[in-house]
Amino acid sequence: QVQLVESGGGLVQSGGSLRLSCAASGSIKSISAMGWYRLAPGKVREWVTTITSGGSTNYPDSGKGRFTISRDNAKNPMYLQMNALKPEDTAVYYCNADMTAGILPFPKNYWGLGTQVTVSS
Repeated sequence: QVQLVESGGGLVQSGGSLRLSCAASGSIKSISAMGWYRLAPGKVREWVTTITSGGSTNYPDSGKGRFTISRDNAKNPMYLQMNALKPEDTAVYYCNADMTAGILPFPKNYWGLGTQVTVSS
């Protein structure tokens, strides 16, 4: 079974740092783009960042300079380094990836179950 598993969430004080990890498992042939999204209570899902298989990254203005996405290689795993965290960063963070896996000859979009990040003021 193909799946994404996040880890590294937790409780941190404002100004602190956390490093999230996302590991893909299963019969994976290739991974193209990977990214992070977050969902805070009462808000819509928000895009956090994306990294391509070639290492190109993109961030919204809210995360530029504070968040850094990286990958060890073209497949696995992926990391999100979050610095200077603010209470408004509190959310469940989800890993997302386009992966070609199993018997499918084309990529499919996958989501992890999420990891909670709580930033106290």
